[in-house]
Amino acid sequence: MFDRSRRNLLSRRRTPALPRMPWVVDEDTFVDSCTRCNKCVNACETQIIVKGDGGFPIIDFNRGECTFCTQCAEACPESLFRPTTELPWDLKAQITPNCFAHHKIECRSCGDMCEVQAIRFKLQAGGVALPELDTDVCNGCGACLSVCPASAISMTTKN
Repeated sequence: MFDRSRRNLLSRRRTPALPRMPWVVDEDTFVDSCTRCNKCVNACETQIIVKGDGGFPIIDFNRGECTFCTQCAEACPESLFRPTTELPWDLKAQITPNCFAHHKIECRSCGDMCEVQAIRFKLQAGGVALPELDTDVCNGCGACLSVCPASAISMTTKN
């Protein structure tokens, strides 16, 4: 049996900086089996699936949000996706200290875009309302990320 970590080192395969599509299988299986046919890229209704490192598809939340339409999974000719009845992924938004509200500048762009209302604002006496993210409600769609004028939101894997 071979050591995959060494194989990944030699083949320069790494976990992408940006995530794969929702419902995608584990990274090793994906990289081994994806033919880079771009059918998922072409099927994406919000056009957030782009070619990443090595031509493998990744999600770019700077382009918009994932609507969980399942079209990427349906278009893929390979067995690279888990059933779409499962949770799409473990991604969650994370608000960093760069947020304008933490610098006493009123902004609620992220909350306005959050359809599931995972981002709410807590009023502060004598200050601006601060965002609070409910990670149990956040579905990782990324709608908040592209609208943030401070680039204070990132997507992380839920621990």
